[in-house]
Amino acid sequence: MNIKRIGILAIAAIAAGAAAMLVRSTLSTPTVANNQPAVPMVEILVAAQDVNAGRVLDATSVRWQIWPEKAIMPNYISRKSQPDLAKVISGAVVRTPLSAGQPVTEASLVRAGAIGFMAATVTPGMRAIGVPVNAEASAGGFILPNDRVDVVLTRDVSAGSGPKNFQSVTILSDVRVLAVDQTAHQGKDQESVVGKTATLELTEDQSELLARAQQTGVLSLTLRSIGDSSGMPTAKDFAPAPRVSSGGGGSRSRAVEQAPLVVYRYGVRRENGSSSSPPPAAAGAGEGSPESAPQPSTQQPAQGAVALETP
Repeated sequence: MNIKRIGILAIAAIAAGAAAMLVRSTLSTPTVANNQPAVPMVEILVAAQDVNAGRVLDATSVRWQIWPEKAIMPNYISRKSQPDLAKVISGAVVRTPLSAGQPVTEASLVRAGAIGFMAATVTPGMRAIGVPVNAEASAGGFILPNDRVDVVLTRDVSAGSGPKNFQSVTILSDVRVLAVDQTAHQGKDQESVVGKTATLELTEDQSELLARAQQTGVLSLTLRSIGDSSGMPTAKDFAPAPRVSSGGGGSRSRAVEQAPLVVYRYGVRRENGSSSSPPPAAAGAGEGSPESAPQPSTQQPAQGAVALETP
């Protein structure tokens, strides 16, 4: 056998032995066990997205999030203590803004019936104002909280003369209904609410407009389509009721202004400063005596201004 070939085989045998010893030493090295205990985790309620103050919570605005148990604060809402999500968010309104991923606490929510619920429901910068309604003036009672409505003003513009003349005009559009009476959220399977007062969400100027309208006529609410809303109410101011003429080509106020001035002097009726009849003289009465004063005239004065003249 060639000496060169023998040398190559010897080197290969040595290399194979070294590799085997290396593998054996690696397998025989004891593995360091991880003796650290697992951190206990629980699920808590967090905001699934940015949620503004005044928004009613729903299933899309919150979610359950795994959280270290040691990092949970006492006011966090955990799935272990309140597993029913629908019950947790039922009637809950966000009191303070929430950021996505922020834990939801009881302090950041206000629930229906609690003190401050309506204030938390109102959008920042808006106002809540109540208007009297009934079934006929509120779409038969089918207007519910969070619906959008228009406000219609109906008033008598006949000024009390002649036949009645009524005028209707929409003064507010796309208005959010906050509550009907004390009902601030729609109950399960609830189709209608008949109440005496509807609470609307308006701006400060629109609230003043609505307050004036309540003093001039009757208000009605018309229900808007669920998809017909821009999200903000709009207002249309109403003009003062026109003055209606009383007939004869002149207004009632003009007739009063043109009436003669009626003056009573010593009980005697005078028009435009002239006596309408001479004062009767009492027989046997001296001048300046009380008996000489004429008796008041029983003649009815004409319509117009009246003045009493004394000596």
